[in-house]
Amino acid sequence: MIGDTLPELLPFASLGYFCLLSLLLFARGMDFLSTWVATPNLVLEGNPLARKLGWKWGALANLALCFICAFWPLTAIIVSTSGLLVAAHNFHAAWLMRTMGEAAYRDWFLERVARTPLSLYFACLCGETFLTALPGAALIWFGDSGGIPFAIGIGIVGYAGIILFYTSLSLWRLRRQEDKKEPCIIRDNLNS
Repeated sequence: MIGDTLPELLPFASLGYFCLLSLLLFARGMDFLSTWVATPNLVLEGNPLARKLGWKWGALANLALCFICAFWPLTAIIVSTSGLLVAAHNFHAAWLMRTMGEAAYRDWFLERVARTPLSLYFACLCGETFLTALPGAALIWFGDSGGIPFAIGIGIVGYAGIILFYTSLSLWRLRRQEDKKEPCIIRDNLNS
């Protein structure tokens, strides 16, 4: 099963299927764990669908995703790569989010962003995602279109896209919520 080119489809209950299923379950499990450590109430979750599904329905949807994707090795490796990188990204600041609390972290983050030129914030976000995507693009460019390096490259580029999209979406959502807050003399005096 492990070679330069991956088979297009694996039979159910084959060794390759179970290996990929295990990889997918681990990757998606790490994404779930890292999200739970960072935001147990999903207040800081950037994906609106995941926030809407919640933990129970999200777990069922991810379990189904794992069982389905394990049939296609290329897809399984792409999803696993992206999931593991998202989990690593979540763990990076999860300790801070957990110790501060979700609402306090959100408010602190919004205050930091409010004091930062939006163009600087987005330039840094684009720099992070572009530099992350470059090794993935190299793997795609130089790898065989059905091989493991190619799939990992797509996973890396996909991860960079996920971070750019959902970070931008979260920032927009949080800033919109902040703009809708009613005036509060105490809060406004504390923030000035």
